[in-house]
Amino acid sequence: METGNILVVKLFGRYPARSLWLSKRGVGLSALHGSLLQSLTRAYQPAMSKALILLMFGLTLFCSSCSQKKRPIQGDTEFQKELNAFFKDASTSPLKKKDRKNFEGLDFFKFDSAYVVDARFKRTPEEQPFEMKTTTDRRPMYIKYGEVTFQLKGETFTLDVFENLDYKAEEDYEPFLFLPFLDETNGLESYGGGRYIDTKMPKGNALTIDFNRAYNPYCAYNDKYSCPIVPRQNYLKTRVEAGVRDFEKH
Repeated sequence: METGNILVVKLFGRYPARSLWLSKRGVGLSALHGSLLQSLTRAYQPAMSKALILLMFGLTLFCSSCSQKKRPIQGDTEFQKELNAFFKDASTSPLKKKDRKNFEGLDFFKFDSAYVVDARFKRTPEEQPFEMKTTTDRRPMYIKYGEVTFQLKGETFTLDVFENLDYKAEEDYEPFLFLPFLDETNGLESYGGGRYIDTKMPKGNALTIDFNRAYNPYCAYNDKYSCPIVPRQNYLKTRVEAGVRDFEKH
């Protein structure tokens, strides 16, 4: 597992406090998530980029490749455009150089409002911290923060949501939850290892989950990364035709 890489992400957005926190902390790609953020410079352990977390919250990406007069960034929604811009920029992209060279855009399921669900959130305060299994020997600390129950295609599902305790101790940290899931498109139209969603911390017993913002672990693009393994209990016995599709390597 490589440990000496440097991630530099340049972003502007509507979450200045979280941006400040990340700019101070730097990025550890040893985290579950990713999100597009501001300048983060620090040696990291390859994994799912924490540089992707706030993209899920609607940040506007600013990067050198976007500012140049090249082919326009593809995408039907702002989320898709921002994610494509992130992957196109050599300073932020998890893609291998050969894949980035021919990169025109990620493949997404068509946006479908049916996959924006209102979930009932249940806090689980008695849970104990645990080491999250990953695709490598790395074991970041997480805690099951609660459960979300929702209806999708006429069926009721319950998934666990988690909080990263390694991030929680950082100054200026703004809480967010990590929702990894598996579904019946995995290994077919979507990445075989499942997908992730990052969401805001709920203030009450309700939480909106947008599966159109589901994204792949970095392992889907580059085997140098260390990615959290989706817990078995977070399997949805249905097809989630929303979010990012599997990546076709070149």
